[in-house]
Amino acid sequence: MSVSSPPSSAAVRAADTLAEAERTAIPCPPVRKLFAADDIDAAYAAQRIHTERALAEGHRVVGRKIGLTSPAVQAQLGVGQPDFGVLFADMAVPDGGEVRSGRLLQPKVEAEVALVLGGDLPHRDCTVADVLRAADFALPALEIVDSRVEDWDISITDTIADNASSGLFVLGGPPRKLTDLDLRGVEMSMSRNGAEVSTGSGADCLGSPLNAAVWLASTLAAMGDPLRAGDVVLTGALGPMAPAEPGDAFRADITSLGSVSVRFAPVTSTDGAPA
Repeated sequence: MSVSSPPSSAAVRAADTLAEAERTAIPCPPVRKLFAADDIDAAYAAQRIHTERALAEGHRVVGRKIGLTSPAVQAQLGVGQPDFGVLFADMAVPDGGEVRSGRLLQPKVEAEVALVLGGDLPHRDCTVADVLRAADFALPALEIVDSRVEDWDISITDTIADNASSGLFVLGGPPRKLTDLDLRGVEMSMSRNGAEVSTGSGADCLGSPLNAAVWLASTLAAMGDPLRAGDVVLTGALGPMAPAEPGDAFRADITSLGSVSVRFAPVTSTDGAPA
């Protein structure tokens, strides 16, 4: 699929439906019925409409996210292949920062390895060696996924059209050179309010976060929209995602990489006191 392909009317309707859900903070029914069965191209066309509208509004693209790389997450959502979405600058939350109440509709949190690129990845036959050369460093990350589709009732086309169910992201530290890491062998533990809610390893992300990055780089290059120097790449969940409620605090520790954390503001009443 080329990024220059004109969108179908179904893609436009899907993009409009998801945008209205975001605007009103009222989740919408699944959009998959607008597409032919498993029409991945149409779903990505809807995602591109969202991206183009965001750019026209002044938002800045800072990278990409890979979704559905973990067998556990695939099982949670009933899908069987990875996908990708776009990261914008205003989706970034500082490490240890707070997500304001009501900013997201149905947030869930997952722990990942993030790569920050120092070089372009323009080849559709990208290799692990290409990724190792291009990546400046790796960081522990939390992705706060969200769905504009009610009750997370999604198929592969629903989540792709919905920018791969993107919400926000948090980058931790310290930055580490890939040459000093065995990303396949890293172990992850994520806690919510001090209790462990997710575990996994680098091998649970398409066999290695590097494999996920190769898949993304090759896919985007084939579409004519390759990864570039400076891009942040969220390589995909290392374990199951966990739902987030107001007042929750999350922390993930990834061996050899470090830690990353975020908290969700409690719901407040009109006088500013906790509800």
